Amino acid sequence: MSIDKKNIQHIATLSRLLVSESECESYSGDLSNILGLVEQMNSVDTRDVEPMAHPLEITARLREDEITEIDQRQRFQAIAPEVEQGLYLVPRVIE
Repeated sequence: MSIDKKNIQHIATLSRLLVSESECESYSGDLSNILGLVEQMNSVDTRDVEPMAHPLEITARLREDEITEIDQRQRFQAIAPEVEQGLYLVPRVIE
C-alpha cells in the first residue's frame, strides 16, 4: 500500500501535528513500508497457531513471600492527627 503526501498531510492535520514537505516524503516511505509489512503479516495463514502470552517458553522467577520490614503501624498512628479504630481520618473533600 502506498501512502502519498496528501495522505500524510491529512493524517498530520487529524493528529494536530505540523509536518514539513521534506518530512512528508520520509514519512510517506516509512508508513508505506509499515503498511506493506502489515499486509504481508495478514496474508499468513495463522488458523492453527495457538496464541501466546510471551514469545519465549519461560516461567517467571518468583521470590519467597517473606516479611522484610517490621510492623510500624502503631508508631505511625501515634503521630497521625486523627485516628479512629485503626483508620486514618482525613478532612472531607466531597460534600
